[in-house]
Amino acid sequence: MSQDMAAYIRAQTALATPSIVPEITLHMAVELTPLWLSTEERLKQAGLPPPFWAFAWPGGQALARYILDHPCEAKDKRILDFAAGGGVAAIAAAKVGAAKSIAADIDPFALVAIQMNATRNGVVVENAREIDMEKAYLDADLILAGDVCYQQAMSVRIMRWLYLCLEKGVRILLADPGRAYVPQSGLVKLAQYDVPTSRELEDRDSRTVTIWEVQKPD
Repeated sequence: MSQDMAAYIRAQTALATPSIVPEITLHMAVELTPLWLSTEERLKQAGLPPPFWAFAWPGGQALARYILDHPCEAKDKRILDFAAGGGVAAIAAAKVGAAKSIAADIDPFALVAIQMNATRNGVVVENAREIDMEKAYLDADLILAGDVCYQQAMSVRIMRWLYLCLEKGVRILLADPGRAYVPQSGLVKLAQYDVPTSRELEDRDSRTVTIWEVQKPD
């Protein structure tokens, strides 16, 4: 773990519990703007993405809530939390006894934050190696994907990869808070949660998040 990154995360966040997942404690930003500005200064030097890892986004919270409420979904299974951010869903999977809980994110700060958050919650979460999205990911029985359909090009690419995984027998749970580019077919509703959010992050005070099981599209 990079000590510099860990020190930065500690300085820019506070320990808090996500709104619908009080069982889990995360290093989270109290306010968006100061962290964003601070990270932008680092972006000029390192080319890092925005600090999505510092917030418990509605999709990740809903997946974590679902896993904690339905432990059989993850117990004794290999779980991949894709685009994990701070790793809330991966931590939930580890808490209920996943055989292996893996978190994937493109941001190196997120990977450090995930390890800090996992340690804080007394669980083990592995950071995934770089994922080749041109082929199926076979080191998981279940992939958790929270709020990944908010940009068109990204959504198309991610869903194409998820369908490759599905074809190889990997189960997929997709948490969607009403984004524009979620698939219109091949989804089976499993649960729904109202997740409070911040006006700094969203255009409303809460998001209704649906947990979908991804199946072969029509």
